[in-house]
Amino acid sequence: MTATLLPRDARVQPIEFWFDFGSNYSYLSVMRIEAQAAKLGVPIHWRPFLLGPIFRALGYDNSPFVLQKQKGAYVWKDMERQCRKYGLAWTRPGTFPRAALLAMRVALIGSGQAWIGAYCRHIMQLNFVHDRDVGSIDVVSEALDQLGLPARQLIAEAQSDANKLRLREQTETAAARGIFGAPTFFVGDEMFWGDDRLDDALAFCVAA
Repeated sequence: MTATLLPRDARVQPIEFWFDFGSNYSYLSVMRIEAQAAKLGVPIHWRPFLLGPIFRALGYDNSPFVLQKQKGAYVWKDMERQCRKYGLAWTRPGTFPRAALLAMRVALIGSGQAWIGAYCRHIMQLNFVHDRDVGSIDVVSEALDQLGLPARQLIAEAQSDANKLRLREQTETAAARGIFGAPTFFVGDEMFWGDDRLDDALAFCVAA
């Protein structure tokens, strides 16, 4: 891959990537964002958060894609199209939205680590390609083992009271910043919502 050359005086801002492993459109962004950001030299700040509390605060007791049948039918067809467009494998999960609390807690531990991108892609593929229960300790442990990461140590840290509190606080921060769905991207205070705005958000990161 050849990186895009920027003007000598270009100023690159980082992109904040807010996502949930249960979110099908977050799957598209997780699978694409590192390669797309690398082309522009844009740093990624990974921000795992929980969509469930956000939806409940908005008066939904489930995903709008479940509550609204017509919207749900559209979304699954749209996912087939988008995955074909990006060359991504796709299997409609047998459980949707699938709880992924442990996987999210591990992602929070890894959010500043070099392995975060590979981990997130692997978890998303387990959910949206292989239809595995990514909330299961066995599945998350298997994923970490396959990436050569210390599964027992990371899961213990992920399940600590301190880390559980961090994820709750991160979700509260998402709500306070006006996030209402995933994926959401921030460049400074500028918000972009949806996988179809990923390229726009990355373009906004680069200012002459």
